[in-house]
Amino acid sequence: MSRHQLSTSGPDPRAGLLPGAAEAGGLGGGLGSGPDAAPGAARWLPEESSETLLVTGSEELRGEVERVVAASGGGLRTVRNIREAAPFWDTAAVVLLGSDIPDVPPRGRSPAVLVGLQGDGDGLWHLAAALGAERVAVLPDAASWLAEYLTRSRTPESGGTVLGIVGGCGGAGASTAAVWLAHAAAREGMRVLLVDGDPWGGGLELVLAAEETPGLRWPDLADASGMIDPRQLADSLPLAGGFPFLSWPGNKERHHGVDHAVVAGVLDAGRRGFELVLVDIGRGREALRTFAWDCDRIVVVAPALLRAAVATARLLQDLPAVDTVLVVRGKPGSALDAGLIAESVGLPLAGMVPDVRRAAAATELGRLLDTSRQRNVRRFTGSVLDFGAGASG
Repeated sequence: MSRHQLSTSGPDPRAGLLPGAAEAGGLGGGLGSGPDAAPGAARWLPEESSETLLVTGSEELRGEVERVVAASGGGLRTVRNIREAAPFWDTAAVVLLGSDIPDVPPRGRSPAVLVGLQGDGDGLWHLAAALGAERVAVLPDAASWLAEYLTRSRTPESGGTVLGIVGGCGGAGASTAAVWLAHAAAREGMRVLLVDGDPWGGGLELVLAAEETPGLRWPDLADASGMIDPRQLADSLPLAGGFPFLSWPGNKERHHGVDHAVVAGVLDAGRRGFELVLVDIGRGREALRTFAWDCDRIVVVAPALLRAAVATARLLQDLPAVDTVLVVRGKPGSALDAGLIAESVGLPLAGMVPDVRRAAAATELGRLLDTSRQRNVRRFTGSVLDFGAGASG
């Protein structure tokens, strides 16, 4: 099952082809843009474009994308290879790269979405990571999601940020960091949503001591389809610490997870209804593909240990090419300092996760929220929220 499989609730992406989908042309323009500019000369500065650029030599993939762009109401320029794409690459509103294209222009920006077809398999995510793509869409199942993404890209100011928190190794403290950040954001008056992105993590609701709090959990959304209303979602979720959260059940009952499309729909609703959506991402490959590849920014949490640095460097190979920073959890007597860890994995250092006494016991007792008001915790959350509160991409 592909990762973005929402049923259509807006314009039908199976509508007719976009009239006049442009083929690649010459540079055009002039050295200036004034009335004295010589016609046919190259412009000194490129003009920004509102059209989507698709690079693919696949007729099947081109047809699928043309139907999606027609549904989203935008313009499309299609080219067959990177050489033809080069003149338009950096000025297009959105760049869609087909799974049949193995490279990108030198020094060009990363493609926004790698688009592929059913049957591309795991290679699609490997290629996306190698090329620096920010999103992956498998068509035709992802048609509704891609149409919404293209529409949102034309009005980026209308959405909040989805900030993923992931451990560079097991036991790094990502869940603790996510809870602290959500609580801090709520105290600052932000509209924040905390999302449990680890189906096998035991349930984030236990950390919040909110397993008895009424509201929807992930299995309740298993049959959701189409566009999810942000207000209805917010009103249906349980509350803890002054913020709504969406958790996997904290019980022994067997659950079968939810479709990737449901996750995409929930996170898109979160963007439309909240200023900040914090996702506690699991480390399993399926959890990374389902949740990390829908995040606008990512924070990696790693202990100040050599093995943790090695594990973190490996993890980065499975993450999308979005703004990513490192926070280091240090303890007195740690073998490595935070700066060395950050340098070794190649990520900017955004802060230190404090070593809070009895934090583990507080977590087990469901009292982790009580520790978030400590001064060193507030210092940590402030530095990370400064990074995460930027506009979504």
